[in-house]
Amino acid sequence: MRQVALLAFHDALATSISLPNELLMAANSVSRRDSRKTIIKSDIVGLDPSPISVSGGMEILPNTDINNGKEYDLIIIPSRWRHPQRGSPARADVQQWLRDHETRGAEICAVGNGSYFLAEAGLLNGRVATTHWHYFDDFAVRYPKVSLHRDYLITQADNIYCTGSVNSAADLVIHLIDRYWGASIANRVAQQFSPESRRPFSRNSYRVNRSDLHHDEIIVLAQNWLARNIATPLNIPELAKQSGLSERSFHRRFRQVTGLPPLQYLQKLRIELAQDLLQNSNLSVEEIGQQCGYSDASYFCRLFKHHSSASPGEYRRAVRIKLFEVNPWCI
Repeated sequence: MRQVALLAFHDALATSISLPNELLMAANSVSRRDSRKTIIKSDIVGLDPSPISVSGGMEILPNTDINNGKEYDLIIIPSRWRHPQRGSPARADVQQWLRDHETRGAEICAVGNGSYFLAEAGLLNGRVATTHWHYFDDFAVRYPKVSLHRDYLITQADNIYCTGSVNSAADLVIHLIDRYWGASIANRVAQQFSPESRRPFSRNSYRVNRSDLHHDEIIVLAQNWLARNIATPLNIPELAKQSGLSERSFHRRFRQVTGLPPLQYLQKLRIELAQDLLQNSNLSVEEIGQQCGYSDASYFCRLFKHHSSASPGEYRRAVRIKLFEVNPWCI
């Protein structure tokens, strides 16, 4: 079981606490249905035990505070309504609490301008980060030692994540659920939370040592070839020959920098393309399978369901129903 802390403070953006927590609790529900196991224990952690006024005029009561002595595996820092410096990022006890957890290897995720908490604690010095777009210039001036990436909604440096918005924080939480407990649980959670608005973490993030930001030029060329020839049957001997490597060296280097063997990497590209076509085109399932390199429609459907926890038809209905819904208030 992973211990999760959702930091809470006055004027925090309510959805930046509630949405990540709802996603995590949905993962708990899926796990309980499958194996009767509780996989997450989450705490709303206040700076002190008193009630907290958050955005929208709501009030929440934390069930614990930062002095509880607990060690968390994951900490989520919400965004703050208005400028974060009017809140509590400069509090020495909060900074020390964050530093202690980072040192122990906890993963810490800042939503929007919650990145100010990390910067004030010195945890972003020399690291990549992002923040809410409205605060880019202010953040850059205040924290010149931070490598601010304005073109990415998610950044990762070691065990530190920053997101530019609540929606990108949801994408990150889905990614973490996938990494902790597998694609099946992650996909089923995503299906419950508007899958048409989810963007894959791999397309949406800048992260140190990510699979498409590495220095192995030979493997980059192989990745580019696979992306351009996504429907072509995978021929490892030929791809290794093009790369000037033995098959064994090609396999080893490809997996080392991408985290996946070539076939699984290609399947991942194909499933992502299929998801995009199911959402944004009117091609039949059979036509989409062919465009993704699968001439056998039944095999394509089985593979898609294995990766997405839904058949192609179910996935299409789930991601398109809201896109084409008639709004009765417009009639």
